[in-house]
Amino acid sequence: MSEILKDYLPLVVFIAVAMGIGVALLVVPFIVAYSNPDPEKLSAYECGFNAFDDARMKFDVRFYLVAILFIIFDLEVAFLFPWAVAFGQIGLFGFWSMMVFLAVLTIGFIYEWRKGALEWD
Repeated sequence: MSEILKDYLPLVVFIAVAMGIGVALLVVPFIVAYSNPDPEKLSAYECGFNAFDDARMKFDVRFYLVAILFIIFDLEVAFLFPWAVAFGQIGLFGFWSMMVFLAVLTIGFIYEWRKGALEWD
């Protein structure tokens, strides 16, 4: 029985240390933190303007457009990382398929640029 306990002792120590660090990180800010915020920090801030109407007011389309553009180009980077890691194994077909993907995204980016989607007036 003591052999099993010796095998699990590092796991128990790891869990105890992790829980201790977790509890410390939750408790220490309440003890050390400065708790006299100014009114500017407590003011409402939402999408670049103060909340002055009800929650069902309409947002400007530019906020949605910027969010969609971010998601599109963020996904582009998410596809580039595995492609770059496997670049040696994918061969010529994998290279040209990624070039077609990047060309489509570049054409979309140029279209959005010409339409003024990136302007903030």
